[in-house]
Amino acid sequence: MQYRKNKKNGDEISALGFGAMRLPTKNGRIDKEKAKEQIYYAIDQGVNFIDTAYPYHGGASESFLGEILQNEYREKVKLCTKMPSWSIKKYEDMEKFLETQLDKLQTDYIDYYLIHSLGKGSFQRLKDLGVLEFLEKAKQDGKINNIGFSFHDNGDAFKDIVDAYPWDACLIQYNYLDEKTQAGTEGVKYAHSQGISVFIMEPLKGGILADVPEEAQKIWDNAPVQRSPADWALRWVLNHPEVTCVISGMGELDQVKENIQVAEETLPGSLSEDELKLYDEVKQVYHELMKINCTSCGYCMPCPRGVDIPTCFEIYNHKYMFKTRGTSFTYLTRLGGVFSGNESHAGLCNGCGKCVRACPQKLEIPTLLNDVSKELGGVGFSYRVKIGKAILVPLFDAFISISSRFSRRSGNNSVRKE
Repeated sequence: MQYRKNKKNGDEISALGFGAMRLPTKNGRIDKEKAKEQIYYAIDQGVNFIDTAYPYHGGASESFLGEILQNEYREKVKLCTKMPSWSIKKYEDMEKFLETQLDKLQTDYIDYYLIHSLGKGSFQRLKDLGVLEFLEKAKQDGKINNIGFSFHDNGDAFKDIVDAYPWDACLIQYNYLDEKTQAGTEGVKYAHSQGISVFIMEPLKGGILADVPEEAQKIWDNAPVQRSPADWALRWVLNHPEVTCVISGMGELDQVKENIQVAEETLPGSLSEDELKLYDEVKQVYHELMKINCTSCGYCMPCPRGVDIPTCFEIYNHKYMFKTRGTSFTYLTRLGGVFSGNESHAGLCNGCGKCVRACPQKLEIPTLLNDVSKELGGVGFSYRVKIGKAILVPLFDAFISISSRFSRRSGNNSVRKE
């Protein structure tokens, strides 16, 4: 594994970090055995930075990590979690959340403690509540080792926050589509110039850079060196000498293995000029096709009206990025509740704005949901949902019944042959 140094404290951090926001799930909950296998494998291969936060997996991520990161595995990693800034109303809340997180993580100290989702307004509010004094005291008491923040705002706000305190680390959204988004390249370089370790989130932009449009895939296919789109995306971030560690949310063991190999191979400045030109071509494809700049982070959820906002945007983007046929049907069956019985389509939005306040990308979500509803739902959507339930569900049940009987017969025949 390649390691990069935190200049402030000398920590040798693996170039790849394991993000615990998108752990594998089963029946809506963390698939503990599968997730443990992946995290242990990563640690055994040299990954030594694990990132989580209070709200990840509905609050279960920290507790899960507390269960599995014991003894030698706890000693092998730098554990990072975050103060839920939006829930802090008074100084005492900071104490309450930190103690709760220490208990959930089953540890006496947190290696890197970040203020979560910081922006200009939230930082000023937290400063007035004494957040910097609280973090200093927690560090003196040995409850946290390093102080930092994760960021979602514009470049000017980022520089102001960087200048306000001698931070140990920052966590920034960064990938080859987001060079000028939020902190961007300028912010990455500025933080590094101030001696702050730069950790990167969303290197694959919520998976958008791993499952690429056909036009983009053709560009990668014509490259002199054959790599997967995910490999190309991760390699672009690691190519920057200012980056300390790239946090990747990995849900499959094969993803862990691929990302580890990329992190081992990609030294700063190792991409050639010809390779960098390919990224420009791929970026142009995305800019022409992608309608909504959503990373599927889920901060907008749950919606009070039950709208599955990330999936609405995912289906909408897929229609344009992949020229997918049948997206209206997919929208009807998945979000109209045809099979599940639970409607979660864009038309349920009443414009309350809760999602807008939570969105790291600052998207005007109600307006965009209205676009999705008009294009994928359209007039008579509720009627089509009723028709779908009346026709498709019985057909699907009949198909499953026939398939099940066929499978049993095939199974019996194979037993007889043996």
